[in-house]
Amino acid sequence: MKRFKSTKIASFLGIFFNLLLFIIKLIVSMITSSQSMMADAMNSLGDIFSSLMTWIGNKIASKPKDHDHNLGHGKAEYIYSLFISVIIMIMAITLIKDSFLSLFSPTEYHFSIWLVIVCLITILSKVSLYIYIHHLSKDFDSLLLKANAKDHLYDAFITCINLSAILLTQYGIYFIDSIAGIFIALWIFYQGFKICKESYDVLMDKTMNPKKRSEVLKIIKKYPNVKRMSHFVATPVGYQYQISFTIYVDGNLSTYQSHKIANQIEQELKKLPEIYFVVIHVNPI
Repeated sequence: MKRFKSTKIASFLGIFFNLLLFIIKLIVSMITSSQSMMADAMNSLGDIFSSLMTWIGNKIASKPKDHDHNLGHGKAEYIYSLFISVIIMIMAITLIKDSFLSLFSPTEYHFSIWLVIVCLITILSKVSLYIYIHHLSKDFDSLLLKANAKDHLYDAFITCINLSAILLTQYGIYFIDSIAGIFIALWIFYQGFKICKESYDVLMDKTMNPKKRSEVLKIIKKYPNVKRMSHFVATPVGYQYQISFTIYVDGNLSTYQSHKIANQIEQELKKLPEIYFVVIHVNPI
């Protein structure tokens, strides 16, 4: 499927660029003793995990349903997301602790033009990745790609803060480097928490949001033969939903006619990208 192929390409691009940026940032941060650059390097490491999770989860989620998995493998990406989010939050807590220690017990800071160059390369790379992946997310209406694109944009913003801290050290304001490190680490923790919450919601079968639900109900209400609808249930299956509900039709209609109406509704609902499977129970009224 084109959707899964595009997500795979986006994941590989994220892994490649973030790995390259992580190595460069780590080397430069060790040479200059910059706490903000070290935090930025750890942010890139977290992005590698995120992209890797996207690739593995996407690979498993793209498998069709089988005898043991009647609803497919869509939740796989959220299991990996939950695992990675915990690692990201633990890493962020460690960074916050190290940045606080460096704030009160500063290490010798060595300014280097490479700090500026690395920041500029990061900003350019991340903005380019954001534009490309954001375009893909709009084409496929993919929440996973949309989140991935936003992550790249936020990374560019974080590196801008890092760059500002580096430039301020030229004026002897060295404590800004540690403060920037704390800020970036807090941001990493927040992003990890968001991934954790989203994954938890899906794994706990949280229902679809009101906007998507209203789209489904709007389609059902289009059919004049449907007098009433009840028992609406939406269960997440990966990024999609299995929905079930009961419709009430004229009791004078034949079984064939009433089920034909249900079949028409089902076929139209399945055209929505968010819908994986539809179960409709028909009752006379």
